[in-house]
Amino acid sequence: AAAAGSPDRTAASRPPLVLPLTLSYPNASRVASSRSRRGLAEGGHPSARMRLHDDLLTNGYYTTRLYIGTPPQEFALIVDSGSTVTYVPCASCEQCGNHQDPRFQPDLSSTYSPVKCNVDCNCNSDKSQCTYERQYAEMSSSSGVLGEDIVSFGTESELKPQRAVFGCENSETGDLFSQHADGIMGLGRGQLSIMDQLVDKGVIGDSFSMCYGGMDIGGGAMVLGAMPAPPDMVYTHSNAVRSPYYNIELKEIHVAGKPLRVDPRIFDGKHGTVLDSGTTYAYLPEQAFVAFKDAVTSKVHPLKKIRGPDPNYKDICFAGAGRGTSPSYQRYFQRLTWYLEMDRSSHFHLKIIYSGTPKSKGLIAWVCSKMGKIQQLY
Repeated sequence: AAAAGSPDRTAASRPPLVLPLTLSYPNASRVASSRSRRGLAEGGHPSARMRLHDDLLTNGYYTTRLYIGTPPQEFALIVDSGSTVTYVPCASCEQCGNHQDPRFQPDLSSTYSPVKCNVDCNCNSDKSQCTYERQYAEMSSSSGVLGEDIVSFGTESELKPQRAVFGCENSETGDLFSQHADGIMGLGRGQLSIMDQLVDKGVIGDSFSMCYGGMDIGGGAMVLGAMPAPPDMVYTHSNAVRSPYYNIELKEIHVAGKPLRVDPRIFDGKHGTVLDSGTTYAYLPEQAFVAFKDAVTSKVHPLKKIRGPDPNYKDICFAGAGRGTSPSYQRYFQRLTWYLEMDRSSHFHLKIIYSGTPKSKGLIAWVCSKMGKIQQLY
């Protein structure tokens, strides 16, 4: 996958940053770097070009439109590179919230078929249909049955409609129950991932790209499939052997040109640094967050502290940033430096979220919001 960020006005002279994360399998680590680079530039397959909607300020996520069935039934799905199942609320759902679009009605689709029980799946109570169940870090969950139908990607897509397996949701809890979006489009590594299904069918190249419009603009674009890579593209690898997630290796963080005094090994946990388009805030180990917080607050002490947007969290917030007051900060990955800089009229806050879940135990989340535009650093 490749994720491209919109350049800031203060960094207009710099080339755009692109992080390619190519879907790969256990033997991918033996592929030569030149071949990996060449694969990013090669086409040969159509791609699914899709618009992104919503924004982080209002919704906390970005969605795309997916069309399932014959005739097509339309859904707004959160684009999530950290999960592997695409699902929508089923008409038979007994515990689903009120969402953006009507629930999926299998009986109204002439091309729908249930995924029958087999050795590769869990089965429902009468052993007739495969089921799925997913739990997320924010303590929400989704469960239902698996079905197969024609999936369409919109009028701008070069890719023709394809048959794909998806979840027909019968129960949801937590944020999934209360959110406006209908469901999730799983783009992660896994057998049920929409990306893996399309790649395995040989209908698209093995990469995808996202570009966010930001909080003040909203929307964006997503492409499923290969895109020509610019010749001067800066990139870093994702190790598929190490983690089921799209992970990269974070080396250090600089604030105002100075590196944080932290042991770089704290960034080298089980999964490394995970890129997750479905997570609103970024997460850092506590030691790194404290160092980052201290470095930033020492540079912006003239600024007025303000209350955070959510009283449930002890956010560290500032307002009234002028040019030269708030520091730039950088992140160093393997073969990559990421520069982000605050400019005049900037507002930003550090958001702290303690989590006791196995996935993120001992981590603290932080986010920097620039002129209403969140810079997501996963």
